[in-house]
Amino acid sequence: MRDMLLIALFAFLGAAAAGVVGAGALWLLRRRSLTASVFVVAVVAVTAMLAGTLAVAQAMFLSRHDLSVVTTVVAMAAVVSLLTALLLGRWVVARSRELARAARDFGDDGDFSAPQRPATAELADLSRELAATSAKLAESRDRERALESSRRELVAWISHDLRTPLAGLRAMSEALEDGVAADPDRYLRQIRTEVERLNDMVGDLFELSRIHAGALALTRSRMSLYDLIGDALAGADPLAREHGVRLVGELIEPVPVEVDGKEMSRVLGNLLVNAIRRTPADGTVAVAAERTTEGVVLSVTDGCGGIPEEDLPRVFDTGWRGTHARTPPAGAGLGLAIVRGIVEAHQGRAAVRNVSGGCRFEVTLPAAEV
Repeated sequence: MRDMLLIALFAFLGAAAAGVVGAGALWLLRRRSLTASVFVVAVVAVTAMLAGTLAVAQAMFLSRHDLSVVTTVVAMAAVVSLLTALLLGRWVVARSRELARAARDFGDDGDFSAPQRPATAELADLSRELAATSAKLAESRDRERALESSRRELVAWISHDLRTPLAGLRAMSEALEDGVAADPDRYLRQIRTEVERLNDMVGDLFELSRIHAGALALTRSRMSLYDLIGDALAGADPLAREHGVRLVGELIEPVPVEVDGKEMSRVLGNLLVNAIRRTPADGTVAVAAERTTEGVVLSVTDGCGGIPEEDLPRVFDTGWRGTHARTPPAGAGLGLAIVRGIVEAHQGRAAVRNVSGGCRFEVTLPAAEV
């Protein structure tokens, strides 16, 4: 037993000495290639085995022949181990360089293509993470391009919609100033109408800027959708009469919700005005509200004839307007963007889909706790 303990002690001391030297070498080569580190590890393993074997051999007073045999065996094992470590290191480095090239191309053109040759589990995981990141960045770039396109359209349409009433206001004010207006009262009424349009447009821009800046402060209170929709229908009734459109609100459940009454009234008002203006005379705009498993669904259905399927994803984009809505009184394409912003601030969502003869705008809100 005592001999075995001595053998273990001498082997440990020899291997420990090799390990200390190897640790120093690894520290010095910590910034070098992985091949060098793997090679050093293999050298440390072989050297530790050789040092332990020689220490035990010296302690046991082995003959020169036996010692040379042991040394030869260890040397052959060392050659094989070092060659294997070198090949392994070069293979891992090659896979790492392929992944680095793919990542560099990813940085150049924004599209990551994973190397096709097999790699270690860690490199494969890193490749999958880079691929997932590439997909997310592609989605982000698409959204950014869509937003930039919406901003350009918004600026162009706002400029057009501002220029038209401003030119009319200037012409009417010059006619009044020169005393050539045949009916000054009519001019004054028209000026007031145009000023109100401009005021509404500026108000929509201000509201949208608050939504995009995250500065929309909500004052929630518990109320019934029945009362909320009733007030909105009463407010939209004059416009509906002017356009010859019937407002219907028969399928309305008195469901309680916790919302900002003022902001939700704006949501309903925008949806109703949009529906009335798109519905032909003698048409119907129907409002409904019901509780579902997803929450409270409030819907406004019009008779616009439907929206092209390719345009449905853009309906709520800032500044977007359909091809038939490019002229006043269509507005600046902000109403539905404001609707989505307010609804999302209430942790809800806004959607639109085509139905028979028109389209249905749906607002889903969290139901109030009973």
